[in-house]
Amino acid sequence: MVTILDTVSTPAKDDARPRHPEKAHRPDNPIKRKPAWIRVKAPTSPVYRETQQVVRGNNLVTVCEEAGCPNIGECWSKKHASFMILGDTCTRACAFCNVRTGMPGPVDPNEPSGIAEAVAAMGLEHVVITSVDRDDLDDGGAGHFADVIQAIRGRSPSTTIEVLTPDFLRKPGALETVVTARPDVFNHNLETVPSKYLKVRPGARYFHSIRLLQRVKELDPAMFTKSGIMVGLGEERNEVLQLMDDLRTADVDFLTIGQYLQPSSKHHAVERFVTPEEFKAFEKIAYAKGFLKVSASPLTRSSHHAGEDFADLRKARAARIGTSADAAN
Repeated sequence: MVTILDTVSTPAKDDARPRHPEKAHRPDNPIKRKPAWIRVKAPTSPVYRETQQVVRGNNLVTVCEEAGCPNIGECWSKKHASFMILGDTCTRACAFCNVRTGMPGPVDPNEPSGIAEAVAAMGLEHVVITSVDRDDLDDGGAGHFADVIQAIRGRSPSTTIEVLTPDFLRKPGALETVVTARPDVFNHNLETVPSKYLKVRPGARYFHSIRLLQRVKELDPAMFTKSGIMVGLGEERNEVLQLMDDLRTADVDFLTIGQYLQPSSKHHAVERFVTPEEFKAFEKIAYAKGFLKVSASPLTRSSHHAGEDFADLRKARAARIGTSADAAN
């Protein structure tokens, strides 16, 4: 019998700490029942368990578990995982996020080698490295990102690397440190439209994030850039279209759009479930605006199908360059 999940929860980790004490004061927002197009199968495959063992054996943290990703069963069953560095505790308390908030512990100097070993053990062709926000660190954790990239390159030189970074707000030189380490894809999510930042992403600044993505291209025009948002938080359609224009002004290559799913009653409420047809319309518009790659669907997440999407990105750039060369001739 196949079990269908109507939640975004993942198998519990052995941790007795309360997950969201900082959200306890927030009013309850009842979790709405999800439509049929969002429900996913519970993870049951043997390969899922093998992936879990590699993660546990190397004492690693994955965003798949920490963020309660609904695609964990599919991804781990294919030996795909997105690693979360710099601990499991974030210095911010975004209203949408399922990651624990508090004062993080010290940075683990063995983490880069542990991740490199896990990448090699899983035989990953493409890996996604993300992190919690570490506003407590002088460089926001940028140097640790660079160390992880270097360790993976040394252990698995053919593996392509995608980073999904924080905004490094008020951390001079942090972005440059990560870009100099030469990841193949630089991803930084806007998460939502600017009018929702105060309630959804209060510790961040929309135009700082746009500028961060623009700066990546200034430092390395060949590096692929990527950003993503959630819908269903109360945004207006025209706001999403303006956000697309803002990202294209920053020359961002890849846009992801997915449905926001509420982790608990203390998180921001789902204002509505966006239909698959609306996602298709967003995808069509985004391609018309010039993105090389667009992934828009209810279950789209930044790291979902990242390897296949990277291959598509390279093909799309090659095709665009070829078309431009033909036009010039």
